[in-house]
Amino acid sequence: MRLVTSIAALVFSAGVAAANTPCGGSFNGFVNDLKKEARAMGYSRGMVNDFFASVAKDQKTLDADRAQGVFQKPFLEFSQRLISSNRLNTGKSKGQEYARVFDRIERDYGVSRGVLLAFWAFETDFGGYQGNFNTLNSLVTLSHDCRRPELFRPQVFAALELYAQGDFSPTKTTGAWAGEIGMVQMLPGDIIENGVDGDGDGRVSLKTSAVDALMSGGKMLDHLGWRSGEPWLQEVTVPADMDWSLSGVDTTLDARDWARMGVKPREGQLANLPASLILPQGRKGPAFIAYPNFKVYFEWNQSFIYVTTAAYFATRLEGAAPYNQGNPEPGLQGAEMKQLQRKLQARGHDVGKIDGILGAGTRAAVQAEQQRLGLPADAWPTAALLSRL
Repeated sequence: MRLVTSIAALVFSAGVAAANTPCGGSFNGFVNDLKKEARAMGYSRGMVNDFFASVAKDQKTLDADRAQGVFQKPFLEFSQRLISSNRLNTGKSKGQEYARVFDRIERDYGVSRGVLLAFWAFETDFGGYQGNFNTLNSLVTLSHDCRRPELFRPQVFAALELYAQGDFSPTKTTGAWAGEIGMVQMLPGDIIENGVDGDGDGRVSLKTSAVDALMSGGKMLDHLGWRSGEPWLQEVTVPADMDWSLSGVDTTLDARDWARMGVKPREGQLANLPASLILPQGRKGPAFIAYPNFKVYFEWNQSFIYVTTAAYFATRLEGAAPYNQGNPEPGLQGAEMKQLQRKLQARGHDVGKIDGILGAGTRAAVQAEQQRLGLPADAWPTAALLSRL
């Protein structure tokens, strides 16, 4: 599920500063305002009226947006839930079936096949389930909702541009609840910007053509800054006396510096690149070195747990061994995590929404408080930390 998108290169002006993005109020009035804005962009009255004729508010979209409890799971549970032996075997089989396509992607965009295979698997189970939400209804509903209107409003107009090009149906185009379309789940703005007719049939068909979808996904990652030929994630072992405050995506050191501290790869060699040490479940759980390409994952999805799992799965699809689970300390979930977030917020930390999800803001706050209290600063919240706070 995509949570962010790159829309800077849209050929029409649809973006508005987040703080000033209109939202809420009467839904019909909101749609009328969208129509006026579309007309101001130069679309004909007839086209605009036809495009918005069937639009309706979709409560199921809002329900899905509010119910993302799966991201509250810890890394081991989340990754084992998403990475089954069947999904791993299917991924390897798809890699062989589309070997020439992946060769082309690697040549043209520098994106390794495991990366796209992992997204293809997680987003739609290799195209098997692409979502049945009406895309226009979802986009307009999420634009009207005031939680993230600055993300979704431009996508409404991107969908209108696709409609003008004959590549979108207001009544028939379906996909995920957040407006993504096709096998690798791309928002309309992404399709305009990065859509590729990989199979040469004259159309970009992300719902029915695996070649188009994979090529488009590769181009998008390249556009987002993927560094050709470089790794993204590597499992490592870490010494027990590590300075845990150096862990986390916000600290970047040369791989040689990590090696001098005793960080060792479980397989192969550390790449001669800047890198971060990430500990999804603290110092006693799995440990990874994350290279610059790892940060590109956050342009696809903002969830740390999803990104780490997708990046790890990509390494597995390219032959890496299963991670060493370790023996992580029990973490906090649900009500306890929300309680922790409220305590951190009361101490002046920006943890974002109180949602029980261990995101980047909460991890940073946990690590800061662990340092203040003299605890191992591995950014993994435990009952001991909650008690001390």
